[in-house]
This record gives sequence, C-alpha cells and structure tokens, in this order.
Amino acid sequence: MKRLMLTAVLALGIATPALADSPQHLVDSSTLALEDLLGDSGNSTAQNLLRKAKAVVICPNIFRAGFLIGGEGGGCVMSGRTGDGTWSYPAIYGMGSGSVGFQIGVQSAEVIMLIMTNGGLNALLNSQFKFGLDAGLTVATLGAGVNGAMSTALNADIVSISSTQGLYGGVSLSGAVLSDNVGANQKYYGTSLDARQIVVDGQGSNPGANPLRTMLERYSAPGGAH
Repeated sequence: MKRLMLTAVLALGIATPALADSPQHLVDSSTLALEDLLGDSGNSTAQNLLRKAKAVVICPNIFRAGFLIGGEGGGCVMSGRTGDGTWSYPAIYGMGSGSVGFQIGVQSAEVIMLIMTNGGLNALLNSQFKFGLDAGLTVATLGAGVNGAMSTALNADIVSISSTQGLYGGVSLSGAVLSDNVGANQKYYGTSLDARQIVVDGQGSNPGANPLRTMLERYSAPGGAH
C-alpha cells in the first residue's frame, strides 16, 4: 500500500516538462527502490547504517547482462549529507560491467550502497570508480539476515544491500564501474555540475528530487520510518 501511494505521488509530478525527462524517471525509480529496500519495518540494521552513512548510492535496476538501467539519464543516483545534516539533491551516475555477479536464475536486482567513510565517499566521487580495484577500500555485501550483520558492516567503507526480484540476495559488485554522468546532471539541473559539487557542495536544485530526499530523511531519522 505504501508503495502504491508513493507511486501516485511521484506520478503527479510528471505534468511538467522539467520532470518528464529520463533523469527524473531514474530519480523516481530510485525513490521506489529505497522504499523497497528500507521500508521493511524489520530491516532496522539498514536504517541504522543509513543514519551513520556519509552518502548513499541507489541503483534501482541492475540487469543480469551487467548493465544498470533506470532511464536514459543513467543507472544510479548518489545523495550525501550536507553541512546542515540534510540530504543533498542527487548526482546521477551510470554503471556497467560484464562481470556483475548474480545468483542463478536472478534476472534483476535493486541495490543500495551506503557510503560509511570519507575514503569511500572520495573514491566514488572520482569520475570513474571500479569496485574491487582499490585494495584500500572494504565493500561489505549484506543479503539475507541483514539485521545480524551490523558489526561487519560498520567496519566497511561501503555497504551494499540488494533485493533480487523482491528477495534479499547476493549481488556482487566486483568489477562493476561507477561513472559520474555529467551530461545527465546538466540536463537535470540546467547547469554543468559534477558529482562533488552536487553531493558535497550542495549545488543544484530540482523539486523533482524532493520525494527522494524526504524519504532519506524519514529512514535516517532516529527510530526510522513507521
């Protein structure tokens, strides 16, 4: 029911041309993916981690072929904590790889990456980042039984949480390349901005991203969303 209500709210914004382009479709899909992955009242570990996170990357649709697709503007969005503690407007990223690993029979997945350290954040803010290449970073993957993995996750630079066709499952990001989609960011914000300017400096504004930012605030608030 909550997802149906959220979908309806997001659909109301498509009346204006600024919200009908493909980057907006990705932002809306990411909002729904966030609800899917963190909306479970029993998933308190993920919500606790989000409260401590420096930033979050949301990839609403990873296909088995190794591509992330969420509209023509890109495949993932990143939002970070601003100086006043709120969540930034999202920077748009693309990801591709021929080696993204899936469980047998899994066709697609939603993935959220919680960026727990400044080192992890700086790595992902580079124009291109390849998972598994930087030996100085630790990436923890949480699947089934996410609530039992808090201690392991807190020691990681990046924590990946995935849902495969509605079930928590294993999606390996090793070998996947995450790239700042400068063109999509320019299209969405109407000016040339890179990911660091959007996520860290708080530049750029588009009301179409307010539902995503509001949901991040809900799930990172003390006690989580109810």
